[in-house]
Amino acid sequence: MRGKTKIFLLTTATAALALTGVARAQSADETAFRGLYKELVEINTTASVGSCTAAAEAMGARLKAAGFPDSDVRVLAPAEFPKFGALVATLHGKDPKAGAILLLAHIDVVEAKREDWVRDPFKLVEEDGFFYARGVSDDKAMAAIFTDSLIRYRQEGFKPRRDLKLALTCGEEGGPFNSVPWLLEKYPEVMKADFALNEGDDSQLDEKGQPRLLGIQVGEKVYMDYTLEVTNAGGHSSRPLKDNAIYHLANGLARLGAYDFPLALNDATKGYYAQNAKIEPDAEVAGAMRAMVANPNDAAAAAILARDPGRNSMMRTTCVATMVEAGHAPNALPQRAKANVNCRILPGNDPKVIRDQLEAIVADPAITVALAAEPDPVSPPPPLTGRIMDPASKVAAKIWPGVPFIPAMLTGATDGRFTNAAGIPTYGLSGLMSGVDGDHIHGLNERIQVKALMNGRRFLYEVVKLYADGK
Repeated sequence: MRGKTKIFLLTTATAALALTGVARAQSADETAFRGLYKELVEINTTASVGSCTAAAEAMGARLKAAGFPDSDVRVLAPAEFPKFGALVATLHGKDPKAGAILLLAHIDVVEAKREDWVRDPFKLVEEDGFFYARGVSDDKAMAAIFTDSLIRYRQEGFKPRRDLKLALTCGEEGGPFNSVPWLLEKYPEVMKADFALNEGDDSQLDEKGQPRLLGIQVGEKVYMDYTLEVTNAGGHSSRPLKDNAIYHLANGLARLGAYDFPLALNDATKGYYAQNAKIEPDAEVAGAMRAMVANPNDAAAAAILARDPGRNSMMRTTCVATMVEAGHAPNALPQRAKANVNCRILPGNDPKVIRDQLEAIVADPAITVALAAEPDPVSPPPPLTGRIMDPASKVAAKIWPGVPFIPAMLTGATDGRFTNAAGIPTYGLSGLMSGVDGDHIHGLNERIQVKALMNGRRFLYEVVKLYADGK
């Protein structure tokens, strides 16, 4: 941080404007949004010491203050996890037979230690055109926007054709409980919808902080850990044997490291490459993208794209060793060697089939391969139709004229894996563009560009309105 940079706590929107010298006048609804956003961000919702329930109750109170009846605003949590509460709310539509739209966002955040951060991670700070704090981007920005939008719709007297359902959930970032599968099982009526909007679209700013692309996430890879283990009788290290648990495991992992899973492009990946080729500055990479769209089995083109780990992960299932433990004493032959292999599996593929493939890849009967946990539900990518793309394209053209709108498959994982598998087509669509550094999401000093946040707010407010009145 530059020595003369001043840091200002965002106490109120008006004070922030005065302190930072922002010339643009703030509308009353933006002032209200900033207050809501600040309140949500500053409620600690980490799994260790935080409370999603407190955040859910705070947002629920704002909805009730805007006129939502108590019957349409609930905070739900199991008795054994009282701090993992989720807010569910409904703005009722005119046509009870029309399918609802689910607005899904998680309000839990990754852990953050004050001693590691430049600023207090649980105080919203506006500085140099950015908001800083844990969760300002992932995912309290979207949660705040959805809550704010429902308040504005209610205050404006907007009567949508479809029900708009809000679910601010807890546990996406880890911990002992995730409210999304629990809600789908215990309260299916609050989650039932024709389709859902969620995080994960990977919209981007360029190196100068200007809009580069608007993304829509269509499907995501499945997260799965596998345990690879070798056991034997061991013995004294002065009498070494070729049958060594560590050697078996190491050789099997080496074979895994040299292996590439087969290429398998889906519609989202093809669309991503087709659109990205138009803005990719590297001619060789742009050509490879076009070649992969024309022939998804083009090995030469795939090799060029695979130089980038993110692009490589979009084209195939990936599995990588992430943890190893072995041996029990420095003077003894190891009786056990174990590794964790983390796989990100293309949607629609069964993790149990991948287990069998791993067994074949390591090619050693001494190595057992087992799923480390029960797999998440598996589902194909949701359909990308005009019903989804057309309203978003219309609003995007007004806010970001000339910026490409690009579908993509997420190589990570969100709660969309649960809703998609439950039969609710779920799309990552936020309009929240991140910087080239990823806005330090999950890392130190998480941030979001103020202008990007406000543009995303406008985008979601307008596009949800179009969806709500659509067929």
